[in-house]
Amino acid sequence: MTRMAGNLEEWTANKEDAMDYVKPYGVVDSMLAGGALKLSLPPRQLMLRGMLAGAYLGIGTSMAVTAAVETGYWIVGSLLFPFGLALAILLGAEIITGSFALLPVAAADGQQNAGLRQVFANWSWVFLGNLLGSTAYAGLFAIALTTAGDAQINAVGIKLMAIAEAKTNYYASHGASGLLAAFTKGMLCNWMVSLAVVAAYMSTSFSGKILAIWGPTLLFFSQGFEHAVVNMFLIPIGMLLGAPITVSTWWLWNQIPVTLGNLVGGMLFTGLAMYAAHRVVAPVSAPQPQATMASDGAAARADRPGYSPSF
Repeated sequence: MTRMAGNLEEWTANKEDAMDYVKPYGVVDSMLAGGALKLSLPPRQLMLRGMLAGAYLGIGTSMAVTAAVETGYWIVGSLLFPFGLALAILLGAEIITGSFALLPVAAADGQQNAGLRQVFANWSWVFLGNLLGSTAYAGLFAIALTTAGDAQINAVGIKLMAIAEAKTNYYASHGASGLLAAFTKGMLCNWMVSLAVVAAYMSTSFSGKILAIWGPTLLFFSQGFEHAVVNMFLIPIGMLLGAPITVSTWWLWNQIPVTLGNLVGGMLFTGLAMYAAHRVVAPVSAPQPQATMASDGAAARADRPGYSPSF
């Protein structure tokens, strides 16, 4: 009996693991539901959630840079950075780069209240919230790092200044080529980051979501690509610590081209690409899986207590 009970527990665990996976067309259903939810939020909530997301990403970035400087290995910081993005996604905060992937999908599907006006209004509020949250954390971190300006800047601060200059003055020194590089790095970045946002829909478990988020985020950060919200922390903190960067240089040579690159990468390479490849309106002809096999998606488990297709 004991052996039978053990086998039953193992079978149950394997069944739960299989049911945890959501197939691609189920992921697209969840993307549509997530986009609809974002478009239903009032400006006040968009702002607050955007501010929290900006702060969370700033926290993850400062931790990553600190770890990289103290260990001497950038990959160590890259392994830790996804904590900030995972925190933002799982706590339901609003990141503009994720919205760049999800909202165009809702619009392409013809959902109610998903017109261009609603989409751009949503993006505007979230972008502003991200900016406020990121710069607020940059100010707090600058105070903590320099003992409110009373101590010399340490190795972490010097590294942050160097990063900020590399993201602004370096591009400016290369003119049009610098703008193209910033745009391209932004595009590649959000291809990966928005994949992390979407990949979290592939699992209904906490551990599965964490793992799905971690991989694509690690790819972006380890390769030095450009993320608009992360830069809302990195460049202001460099400026506060004394890096010779003007506000106009920040926006012209980084924030604007990177944000546009993030938009293209998230919208085309992740959101609309997933929608075109896996959108299934009524898969009635598909063979039905057994109950012990992997779940077909959010729709297949919609009757579960407490299940929600969005975060």
